[in-house]
Amino acid sequence: MIIQDVINHLEDYAPLAYAEAFDNVGLLVGDKQNEVTGILVTLDTLEAVVDEAIEKNCNLIVSFHPIIFKGLKKLTGKNYVERTVLKAIKNDIAIYAIHTALDNHINGVNDIICAQLKLNNRKILIPQAQTIKKLTTYVPKNEAENLRNAIFKVGAGAIGNYNHCSFNVEGVGTFNGNENSNPTIGEKGNTHFENETQVSITFSKHLESKVIKALHKNHTYEEVAYEITTLENKNQNIGIGKIGELQTAMEETEFFTYLKQNMNVNVVRHSNLLNKSIKKVAVLGGSGSFAISAAKAMGADVFITADLKYHDFFQAENNIILADIGHYESEQYTKNGIVAHLTKKISNFAIILSNINTNPVQYF
Repeated sequence: MIIQDVINHLEDYAPLAYAEAFDNVGLLVGDKQNEVTGILVTLDTLEAVVDEAIEKNCNLIVSFHPIIFKGLKKLTGKNYVERTVLKAIKNDIAIYAIHTALDNHINGVNDIICAQLKLNNRKILIPQAQTIKKLTTYVPKNEAENLRNAIFKVGAGAIGNYNHCSFNVEGVGTFNGNENSNPTIGEKGNTHFENETQVSITFSKHLESKVIKALHKNHTYEEVAYEITTLENKNQNIGIGKIGELQTAMEETEFFTYLKQNMNVNVVRHSNLLNKSIKKVAVLGGSGSFAISAAKAMGADVFITADLKYHDFFQAENNIILADIGHYESEQYTKNGIVAHLTKKISNFAIILSNINTNPVQYF
């Protein structure tokens, strides 16, 4: 097995196409053609984690957070980022970061929090925009079914709980090939009229290259006419944050005790209690102040996230309880989810969960 094989499993799980534009995801250090000796999964890649990888004979670190976030102009070892990268390079250890690609996955970071809190009826809190595309093409009527099936086979045409979805309109297409053409139907130099079917199929944007490849492979025309457009429709299966419901409503203090136990935290910073029961819970692992308005709009009783600043708490406005459980604490179970996924996909290969606690925040 080579590193690229592991990357394929990771990107089938959380396609990088859905990572946020500001992020730095994918293979950050190393050669993807190297043979894998071991895989170490961590929340953060630090020097201590690289040391652990060396000790456990792992030459691939799969990290949630990227160690390289901003551009590196020098590698002199003057800070923890440069020292970590240098140590990885010296020891031929590759580093792959998944970060917001997993944040935006329906079964990713935020679903893992929901599972810890045993929330039901889970939905995406903020669906990601412009993740749905549409292919429109024109094919001879008797070839339409074969073309549709080939495009469905690569994953296009799935809408919610339905698949093989398309729209088809019959009409007449015309074309006239020049002297350099080699038409599969009709003759060059003569205008040809062909009974065609216009086929329209939607697909998730990470499938675009596969859809185009299937289109060209299964279309008989020398020049394939097609359009790909990006739709404004919201994809309810891709986006950041989650909202769900407790099995039974809890009083506020009871819920905070439940939250601390299930998320393994000792301290929760929160806005004013409202003397109301808690039933609907919104979550967003990591820095989530930008989602406060979304949590309120979705009718959440409490919004659990991290890195809230002083003025962020004013946004509660006695309509919701804001609960900051800490950045590391909100994402601490993410690496377990990555290990579980890779273990299912690579059953004959040891996937090692890092023992290093990378939380830089301590409490007295």
